[in-house]
Amino acid sequence: MQAVLKCQKVTVIRPQGCLNAANALEFERDLTKALTQDDTSILLVDLAAVESLDSAGLMALVSALKLAGSLGRSLQLGSVSPSIRIIFELTQLDQVFEIV
Repeated sequence: MQAVLKCQKVTVIRPQGCLNAANALEFERDLTKALTQDDTSILLVDLAAVESLDSAGLMALVSALKLAGSLGRSLQLGSVSPSIRIIFELTQLDQVFEIV
């Protein structure tokens, strides 16, 4: 029996600073653009440089997660700091997002 490996392209987005109402729409556009690229299988959002996240930033991530699911793609969150992780835990979105 021969194993078949499917090559998956990972696209990484590294937002910085605050993800809030002032820039959530632009952030969501960036996520949508990355997810709709033909060769992207996994979108990794590296949150290492994100200092704060409000409800608008969360909604941008949720919208992107829904889009990823409808396209048969994966959205993962990486390098989530403890202060940002608590937001996901309080909203129970840590059970919805794949945090790596």
